[in-house]
Amino acid sequence: MNRIILFLALPALVPIFFFAVASTPVELLGCRNRGLLAVMIALAGALAALGTAIMGTKRRIQRDPQAHWWAISAVVLAIPAVAIILIAYGE
Repeated sequence: MNRIILFLALPALVPIFFFAVASTPVELLGCRNRGLLAVMIALAGALAALGTAIMGTKRRIQRDPQAHWWAISAVVLAIPAVAIILIAYGE
């Protein structure tokens, strides 16, 4: 249970915040502020995903049997970066 919270629930907050900001009405935050917040959250998630992937790779090289949890966290943290690219090229 502790690993699920640490490696899945906490990283899942980043996509939740991203989609919460991206789905707010323009009248609430304004178009520019909403976009800047979404980009900042996506960039923070991408950097955290990169760091998590590096940690997972180090653990896999050390043959740690729990290294797959780091890969799961990296995928979850990368969701906002992928979503903002899809949003940008979708229009």
